[in-house]
Amino acid sequence: MKIELPREVDYIINELIEHGYEAYAVGGCIRDSILGKEPEDWDITTSAKPSEVKKIFRRTVDTGIQHGTVTVMLDKRGYEVTTYRIDGEYEDNRHPQNVEFTVDLSEDLKRRDFTINAMAYNKQKGLVDIFNGLCDLQEGIIRCVGSAAERFDEDALRILRAIRFSAQLGFEIEGETLKAVTEKAAKLQFISAERIRAELNKLILSPHPDKLIDTYKAGITKVVLPELDAMMETQQNSPHHIYNVGIHTIKALEQVGHQKELWENGTDKQKQNMDNKSQNDGMNFNQKELLILHWAILLHDVEKPGCKVSGPEGDHFYGHAEKGAETARNILRRLKFDNETIDTVYRLVRWHDYRFALTPQGMRRAVNKIGNDIMDLLFELKTADILAQNPEERKEKFENLAQAKLRLKDIRAKNECVNLKMLKINGRDLIDMGFKPGRSMGETLERLLEQVLENPLLNEKQTLLDMARQYKN
Repeated sequence: MKIELPREVDYIINELIEHGYEAYAVGGCIRDSILGKEPEDWDITTSAKPSEVKKIFRRTVDTGIQHGTVTVMLDKRGYEVTTYRIDGEYEDNRHPQNVEFTVDLSEDLKRRDFTINAMAYNKQKGLVDIFNGLCDLQEGIIRCVGSAAERFDEDALRILRAIRFSAQLGFEIEGETLKAVTEKAAKLQFISAERIRAELNKLILSPHPDKLIDTYKAGITKVVLPELDAMMETQQNSPHHIYNVGIHTIKALEQVGHQKELWENGTDKQKQNMDNKSQNDGMNFNQKELLILHWAILLHDVEKPGCKVSGPEGDHFYGHAEKGAETARNILRRLKFDNETIDTVYRLVRWHDYRFALTPQGMRRAVNKIGNDIMDLLFELKTADILAQNPEERKEKFENLAQAKLRLKDIRAKNECVNLKMLKINGRDLIDMGFKPGRSMGETLERLLEQVLENPLLNEKQTLLDMARQYKN
């Protein structure tokens, strides 16, 4: 098997070999290359000790020298070069007490997590695959190297990584590995929130967010996201739903970004239940916005279990959006997210169930209340939410959503005022005409905005000044 190595990676490997050492590209970069994907990073492993690596290359950085890692700098980009090593005993479910350098590649590969990540390659020797990672890659299997229980004891995050890899690659977890996942899930309580967050991000952004069901079945979410367990155990007796809360949520995650595909490939009946325009607008979100959208979808019904009221007409979940927004904020704080992500997810969850008044005035008021900056994300959330509901109840919802989108497009095209920042006068103008800073001035601006939301033609400076003068008097 031939793998195309980047020029810089090949250069580093060749330099090490020419100086009498072994060297290979190793791990995820080999896995991705075999799968035909572009690796994000290229890691290099070598029999040379860190001090020896530093002697060979002119520019290096001691990024993890105690564990054998030196970063070689080439053209302003760094490449991690790590000495073959044997890990000592693990005492904190993450870090070995000590590491021992070795000249035996097999010893280094033996300590890695999964077989598909334990392959090495250079042009001279070809593929080194002593744990049959290539076979597992071809068969779509996630299998631990050696004893799964031992690998998870070494680093408990590997328990969640196993499912994350299965979600990203669409692979199944091998039996003994899955058994160990379930038996060792409680060890995730010792892993930092930041590391848990990184794995959950990759999982929900993956092509197979339905693997969240596996995290629930294995007892992982009981430790890292117990709110999902409650959702998975809450039924929805309602004509609008055919799934329980948890499955509905996961089905909604699966719909993100697929609406256009559903439209283009759907049957005539499906197309009747979906708005043509809304499905073909496509998404133009950056990576952070996509992550925010996925978390908002994952948590949009998080408080349905706590708000459920059952009656003769079925189940109701009064106030779940408002209460859910607070819970979502607490969850994201627990996972150490940044304030912007927390705030935006909070707002999306808060307004995900909002029913638009489909008039120009009603839509302007909705944008004012919700915020123009999140309207596109909210529409995407609502679309995914509807697609995960009862297909027989979709048509009117999609029609209403399509009308709301058209109203918003018109508001934006006309640059109509929807907030105080867009008013043609501000506090300084009111002060100039005799207002004193304070509550009264703020109330006057709000009254003017109310009038402009009703009639956008009033948003002219002189008109607003005349109106403000009347309020002052």
